[in-house]
Amino acid sequence: MKPIKTALLSVLVIGSNMAFAADTMPNKAALDALAAKVVKESFRDEGIVKTSVLDTDQTNRECSDAEVMGKPLKPARAKAIEKMNLKTIQWPKDGKFLGDWQKGEALAQSGRGLTWTDKADTPNGGNCYNCHQIDKKEISYGSIGPSLYNYGKVRGVTDPTSPEAKAIVEYTWGKIWNSRAYNACSHMPRAGHAKILTPEQISDIMALLLDPKSPVNQ
Repeated sequence: MKPIKTALLSVLVIGSNMAFAADTMPNKAALDALAAKVVKESFRDEGIVKTSVLDTDQTNRECSDAEVMGKPLKPARAKAIEKMNLKTIQWPKDGKFLGDWQKGEALAQSGRGLTWTDKADTPNGGNCYNCHQIDKKEISYGSIGPSLYNYGKVRGVTDPTSPEAKAIVEYTWGKIWNSRAYNACSHMPRAGHAKILTPEQISDIMALLLDPKSPVNQ
């Protein structure tokens, strides 16, 4: 009987320890706050890069949690997040969506302007080539996102200022400004929302994608 009593006593001790641990275990919010504190204390302001880049919002937190758990957001919650992000989009104040495609091409091919070694007046690049094919002449490009070659042409945009093109033009601007307005947990950077690109820079990339004269649409 002694082995059985010993085993039973061990189970009781382990059980009481687990109950104690559960009672004293910090809740998720406390653990998240602790993790954020540890991460921030591991970084410092350096050059143009400040620790504020580590700040996150509700959308990022929920999408990160879903990815960690390996479970997609529930459809209703995903729609709510998209609706919330759609409200953050800032449309062109002058109503002009397209700028200079040549400037847009340079921005799309540049990844500079976001590292601590860059000067404050270094224009931020769009890094578009890291995820997308932009031009058929390119020999190296990312494939995480779809090809942007012939972006406007395949969508039938022959005149970006026409009423017929309005929906495509507005969607493209919104997608660049805040991709999560259209896909709750999109991995595409929220270029406008996160202040990676200015409205003027976004208009130039818009021209690259939609201007019939742009090499993208040749």
